[in-house]
Amino acid sequence: MSTIGLIGSGNIGGAIARLAVRAGHQVVLSNSRGPETLADLVAELGPNARAATPKEAAAAGDLVVVTIPLHAYKTVPVEELRGKVVLDTNNYYPERDGHIPELDDESTTVSELLQAHLPESFVVKGFNNIYQGHVTELNRPAGDPERSVLAIAGDDADAKQAVTDFLDSLGYGAYDVGPLAEGWRYQRDTPAYGVFFTEKFAFDAVPPARQVTPEIIEPLLKAAKRYRDM
Repeated sequence: MSTIGLIGSGNIGGAIARLAVRAGHQVVLSNSRGPETLADLVAELGPNARAATPKEAAAAGDLVVVTIPLHAYKTVPVEELRGKVVLDTNNYYPERDGHIPELDDESTTVSELLQAHLPESFVVKGFNNIYQGHVTELNRPAGDPERSVLAIAGDDADAKQAVTDFLDSLGYGAYDVGPLAEGWRYQRDTPAYGVFFTEKFAFDAVPPARQVTPEIIEPLLKAAKRYRDM
C-alpha cells in the first residue's frame, strides 16, 4: 500500500485519512497550525498515521491530497511535490476566499490554479463535490451494486489512473470528466456539485446521502452551465 500525504486535515482531509488507514495505507497528516494540533486525530487513526509539517507530508506522500481553503493554495509546497500526483479537493467560495479575478471571469478553473502553482506536479480534481459526512458513509467495496462514483478531472492519464486506483482502495469508483479545464462541470452551484444529496434536506442537519452511479452523474455534468450563463 501507499503513503498518502495530506496537506490540510480538516473535515474532508480527516475523512479521507480515515478511509485510507482502513484500506491499509500509511497517512502523513499536516495543517497550517502545526503537527501538535493533530494529536487527537493521529491517536484515533492509530499506528499507520503520523503528523508532520506540510512540507514533510508532501515529501513523504506517494500521492498527496491538498484539502485546504482555496485562498491558501499558494502555500502548498512546490519542490516537495515535484513529479507527484496531487489530488485537489478545493472549491471556490468568494465569501471565504476573497474574489479571484481569473475565477470570476472564468478564464481558468480552481484546479488549474493549483496546477499552475505546481507546474511539475500532476493535479487531479476530486472529492470536491461530496459532503464531508458522506465520505465515510457511501464507500463500498468493488463489485458492490451500491458503490458510488466520484468525478475526477486531470491532464495526465497516468495521474488519473493513480487517483482511480486510490479511490478504488477507499471504496469508490471514478468517473473521468476529462482534462482539468472540464472540472468546472462539477464546481460549486452546478447540478453535479450536489449530486450526493437527496433533493430536500434541512440545512442545520447532515443532508441524507444517495448512491451516485455513472448513469446519474453523466447527465448532470452535461447540464452544467457557466456562471455567466446561469
